[in-house]
Amino acid sequence: MSNDQQASLPLQGIRVIEFVHMVMGPTCGLVLADLGAEVIKVEPETGDNTRRLMGSGAGYWVTYNRNKKSVAVDLKSDSGMAFVKELIASADVVTENFRHGAMEKIGLDYESLKTIKPDLIYCSMKGFLPGPYEKRAALDEVVQMMSGLAYMTGPEGRPLRAGASVNDVMGGMFAAIGILSAVIERARTGKGQLIRSGLYENSAFLVGQHMAQERITGKPVAPMPNRVSAWAVYDVFSARDDEQVFIGVVSDTQWKQFCEVFGLAELAADPALALNNQRVKARDQFMPYLRRKFSTLSKNALMALCEEAGLPYAPIRRPVELFDDEHLLKSQGLTAVTIPSGEKISIPALPLEMNGRRFGTRIDVPAIGSHSEELAKEAGVSYQKNPELSVAR
Repeated sequence: MSNDQQASLPLQGIRVIEFVHMVMGPTCGLVLADLGAEVIKVEPETGDNTRRLMGSGAGYWVTYNRNKKSVAVDLKSDSGMAFVKELIASADVVTENFRHGAMEKIGLDYESLKTIKPDLIYCSMKGFLPGPYEKRAALDEVVQMMSGLAYMTGPEGRPLRAGASVNDVMGGMFAAIGILSAVIERARTGKGQLIRSGLYENSAFLVGQHMAQERITGKPVAPMPNRVSAWAVYDVFSARDDEQVFIGVVSDTQWKQFCEVFGLAELAADPALALNNQRVKARDQFMPYLRRKFSTLSKNALMALCEEAGLPYAPIRRPVELFDDEHLLKSQGLTAVTIPSGEKISIPALPLEMNGRRFGTRIDVPAIGSHSEELAKEAGVSYQKNPELSVAR
């Protein structure tokens, strides 16, 4: 990216200091950083523990920390705290997502920091917003279980968390929305403010449609595997080559196109199937026939017919297959980062386009404290990281 392009990024000139780990807090910073904010990650001299996660957490660090600078400090030392407070004095935004009371304990909460920077925008991301639950520890699983999202995802009696960190990611996104709103408000009023984003409230927001559904229909809401769909053809079908394809027919016009392209003249001519709600009620009558017909076609043939009919459809993929996705590759939907082994890989870019521009990697995922010296010099303080501590990526 050229200097001119970088200077024109939407959030150029906004400085963010983040005290975050895992997914929720880093996602908030990622959104702001990708859009051009200078995001400075403050981490221990040994590095954020998220760097060392294994198993399902192995991808967290590289996915949510590009375009950021790293400052590694010992917040228990006078020099470390002085350095951090100098950074905060120069910042527009501070973000944090540590346990309840942690930032107050070390004097980096909003009430303490607004004495340093009166117009500071401070965003605190927690498991719960203020209320009876606010001191509880929370994880994505916890709030999915509490909100009914896990109940809706799994089969009856087997609650199942969503297969990605949906609440952590969305909680960070809502935090970024709040921060951007506060930046606009500060431009009008000159005042900063405290913003809070909660995982539990985020998950409740996600299931709001099901809460309303039960009140509107007067019937218990069934988990997704047992649901009565709003559309008759809205399911995963098996193709001849043991592959699967999701197909949706979500309007009466699409039904006509579907029947024409797939050669289903008999179904198209049946007046009892002309309207969507009629088809939903008759689903058990014709779905076995559709399943048999689709099982004689290959996955590619099935998708080609769906494309011809203008239907929503999708092959069933694993995440690893997205590395070679034609659309993502040609639409700048992937951006390069370096993983701990030193290999460069491509991961999804911010799912946003502005004025025809996508937002990719300007700064690779930082090594521990890779910007400490530069930023200490800029702040006019003397701070040296302990040379005995590893600075491996």
